[in-house]
Amino acid sequence: MTKTDALALGRLDAHAQAALLRTGALSPAELVEAAILRIEALDPQLNAVSWRAFEMARGQAVGPLPARPLAGVPCLLKDSLDYPGMPSRGGSASRSLAPVQRAFPYVRRLEAEGLIPLGKSAMPEFGLLGVTEPVIAAPTRNPWSPAHSPGGSSGGAGAALAAGLVPLAHGSDGAGSIRIPASCCGLVGLKPGRGATVRVRARHVIEDLLVGDGLMARSVRDVAWGFAIAHPDRPPPVTGPDRRRLRIALVLPTLAGIPPHPDLVEAVEHTATLCRALGHSVVERDWPVDGPAVDAAERTLWCHIGADCVDAVRAAGADPDQVLEPWTNALGRFAEALPPAALERAYDQIGTLPRQLAAFYRDVDVLLTPTLAGPPPVLGFMAPDVPGELLMERMFGWLGYTPLQNVSGTPAITLPLHWNADGLPIGVMLAGDRGAEETLLRLAFELEAAQPWAGRWPPVSVAV
Repeated sequence: MTKTDALALGRLDAHAQAALLRTGALSPAELVEAAILRIEALDPQLNAVSWRAFEMARGQAVGPLPARPLAGVPCLLKDSLDYPGMPSRGGSASRSLAPVQRAFPYVRRLEAEGLIPLGKSAMPEFGLLGVTEPVIAAPTRNPWSPAHSPGGSSGGAGAALAAGLVPLAHGSDGAGSIRIPASCCGLVGLKPGRGATVRVRARHVIEDLLVGDGLMARSVRDVAWGFAIAHPDRPPPVTGPDRRRLRIALVLPTLAGIPPHPDLVEAVEHTATLCRALGHSVVERDWPVDGPAVDAAERTLWCHIGADCVDAVRAAGADPDQVLEPWTNALGRFAEALPPAALERAYDQIGTLPRQLAAFYRDVDVLLTPTLAGPPPVLGFMAPDVPGELLMERMFGWLGYTPLQNVSGTPAITLPLHWNADGLPIGVMLAGDRGAEETLLRLAFELEAAQPWAGRWPPVSVAV
């Protein structure tokens, strides 16, 4: 396998790579070696892969694989996902490099499908930031512009996919952490609704309510397949668009009522025009929820997650100020200062939003918004050593839309339908009610066919 051949293979999505295995044109071992060559060639410019498990992958590639559609396809796992034989460091110096032994049901689903993990993708400490600049490693860079962030917290996954290192990468989304890097890197990112995946991690009240996991990719068909394998009790993977024309509600201001960056306005309005040309109805609407209350709920819950991380380090006998990043410690202090009523109001939003959105979605099928309030930020703008109060405003001001689906437990998908004048991807988000994942995927298939993005590659990638 030459480097040239390996780079060419990286331009194929997971389904196309699997087709080469089915025809016998390549073996799983050759597909894995090609991905390893790509990582070795390109990742020094990106810092997307935080742990390399190449020998483990080579062993899996020559062993028996299940007779499944994408068996033998290489992938990356987020550094917070427990996978036997690899460490789960979560981007934190407080975590050990010792390999874990346990696997929760989601990992068993990936194993049952025969995916071959090459290692772990980089992330911020405990996934608590919307960028990927952990203190323990060099920042992860955006393949579209190395001076910019690929987003986070699944930023290593986003950068690796955009550059073509692997065709599939696991991500988790607690405030937008699949959709943020997908938007920043020109990818497809689906955040499933609450209850639409099996257990991924140890029980945690807030994380169980907020977080959805899935496979990120460059193509809709790969993401649709990744969603389907997480719950085989539901219908088979969506494979294309639907004839049904949809009622789409367009909302431009953030949850806090602030107009987004002009790049985002242009992206959403372009998407609305495209949807109308395809026969869908698009009408501008106001938020059907109390946006500032949703934003406040996410911030409150985020502080409590950070505080739990601080408490865990203390319980282990370590000093949080010595082993945790300034942002994580700041979240702990914010949580201590919050009155109990703030947590009560946050849980009230968790209980109220599903009913409010169910009423809204009786009149519309899909909600169209920007994914983020602005384009990808430059590195350092949201680094973990930025003063806590300022970083809180910068991050949640940028995440002006994504928290709604985390607090409400509803699904959303971001698509790469626009690039700004600087050549940076600008994602648009389509959201729906509980159980609307297939509706969103069918619309995504239609938009992908109407405005293909497969041929667009960043300057740091397999296509250069």
